[in-house]
Amino acid sequence: MKKISADWIFPVHAAPIKNGVVIINDSGEVLKIDVRSNYKEEELDIHSGILIPGFINTHCHLELSHMKGRVATGTTLIPFITSVVQNREAAETIIQQAIEQADREMYEGGIVAVGDISNQPDTFAPKGKSKLTYYTFVEMFDFLQDGDAQKNYDQYKAVYDQLEPADGHQKSCVPHATYSVSETLFDLINKTNQEKQQTISIHNQETLPENELFLNGTGGFVDFYGKFGISMEQFEAPRQTAIHYALAHLDPQHRTLFVHNTLSTREDIQAAQDWSKEVYWATCPNANLYIENRLPNYQAFLDTNACMTIGTDSLTSNWQLSVLEEMKTITRYQSYISFEMVLEWATLNGAKALGFEDNLGSLEVGKSPGLNLLDMIPDEKGNFSLQADTRVKRLV
Repeated sequence: MKKISADWIFPVHAAPIKNGVVIINDSGEVLKIDVRSNYKEEELDIHSGILIPGFINTHCHLELSHMKGRVATGTTLIPFITSVVQNREAAETIIQQAIEQADREMYEGGIVAVGDISNQPDTFAPKGKSKLTYYTFVEMFDFLQDGDAQKNYDQYKAVYDQLEPADGHQKSCVPHATYSVSETLFDLINKTNQEKQQTISIHNQETLPENELFLNGTGGFVDFYGKFGISMEQFEAPRQTAIHYALAHLDPQHRTLFVHNTLSTREDIQAAQDWSKEVYWATCPNANLYIENRLPNYQAFLDTNACMTIGTDSLTSNWQLSVLEEMKTITRYQSYISFEMVLEWATLNGAKALGFEDNLGSLEVGKSPGLNLLDMIPDEKGNFSLQADTRVKRLV
């Protein structure tokens, strides 16, 4: 049994506790939340800073970890995708070493669970040995070609069938993005995800040409597909922004995790909120800056009471896999977002999005959420804010 104390405890689901104590057993389960005055000092492991639950990374591409530094920054999404396709191949040993290193990096950075995209089975063995809990999204796409839907579905379903999740881990089949999944493939994916309350992830409104495709049937994606010999002649633009195409073909009974949302407007967000009560939004700010050099309009999400979560994306599109660094970026560029709010995005909201909230996301009795120490102190007004040099130390 460990009795760990710090200047403050942020349970997330409840108000902060000054000079709090978290009592945890050897398996990491929270037994009690208390205050320091109830104990003798020698009974406690006392730290300077604040105690928080482990982070939840709701969006990652672990299998691309070997591509760190291979793709240029600031190119916008379509050139970025082209570079990924051209540079993805590598020796199996290199791929596996990079995956295992990235998994360790996330663990050491205080992450306890990850929503991870998989196109191939490269990450399956490392996940089985990992200290992290994974929700694996086996991603499918057919470049809006209904005639190719069954062939592509069969290819990715074979990958999905290879994964036997470890205890506590989950998996589901998911569409890649609005601009890359036909109506037929959406139907096949929906028929596969028959269990109640699965999480379905989809990349959404990450770049201007995505909305242009669905509003006008023109733009960069038409040219992009043409270079690969993929015809868009059969595609009819629905004359709505891209997210409406997703809403028309996703199942509202599942938890739906929209990822990136860099160009989502208040109207787009509200349309999704009206469509389902189980909508979550993953923001990956450092990846947005890496690829498109822009950030979402976070105020639009606050105005609609959106349930925000935080992802890191991959080492192809980021400098590190750190939820803390994502939190810093958000509050650096959007100072109206409080530390308490972004902490909830990084913990409890992420756990809810992945269906892990019964055990993760907040410091509550009966949960095993991990325990992180942030070296933060309040300012003269009693407010907490992240600084460039704020560090995290994983305690449990």
